[in-house]
Amino acid sequence: MTQTQPIPTHQSITPLKQQAVQFSFYKLRPSWYLLSAEQKQSLGAEVKAMIERWDERLLLVSYSLVGIRADCDLMLWKAADSIDDLHTMGIELATSGIGSYLEATYAYLSLTKRSIYVRDHEHEGSENSRTHISPVGAKYLFVYPFVKTRAWYNLPMEERQAMMNDHIRIGHKYPRVRLNTTYSFGLDDQEFVLAFESDYPSDFLDLVMELRETQSSMYTLRDTPIFTCVKADGDELLRAIGAL
Repeated sequence: MTQTQPIPTHQSITPLKQQAVQFSFYKLRPSWYLLSAEQKQSLGAEVKAMIERWDERLLLVSYSLVGIRADCDLMLWKAADSIDDLHTMGIELATSGIGSYLEATYAYLSLTKRSIYVRDHEHEGSENSRTHISPVGAKYLFVYPFVKTRAWYNLPMEERQAMMNDHIRIGHKYPRVRLNTTYSFGLDDQEFVLAFESDYPSDFLDLVMELRETQSSMYTLRDTPIFTCVKADGDELLRAIGAL
């Protein structure tokens, strides 16, 4: 008789050396603009203190999209040791004073993971084998969800690697653009979330245009919406939303 092994409980599972990552986008509701300056400043101080407190527990970078996109005004890029931490912070923000004035317009959940394509292409600043997010502090962050076609996964690994080698070669031509790739398979609607850091939007534009001409781009099913985010820490974020 075959003896089955017991299914391990969560207490016995060895934690993965990965991070849970979330890009959370918010739109200020019309009711926000009806508040007095004093009310906005009070709520702004509260959310600033909350971000500073959580920044001690997880990686947290704030961005403004005011005047850039019509459907969101701010974004929080978070990386934690567990999805539970992201969940707990989300609850705290939603139930805070400013929570009723925020509409969550987009949220992308993912995990860090070693790439299967860039193991032989390590260089300074490479994302290869990076299981922890380490922002470089660039002024701009370009974020978008990404989905490959099913035909891509039916290709032999050798063909996929050859196409990705060309993709990587082009990426190396733009050293002022730093890529952060995280993975969402089974966790969210997309397969990857791509986040590019740079102080030079023109470099990112040229990079994307050149990548459109690669063979691998034929296997892209979806890579929108695309968000251009401007780094806004502390008072800069409050100033952007009119709370300072």
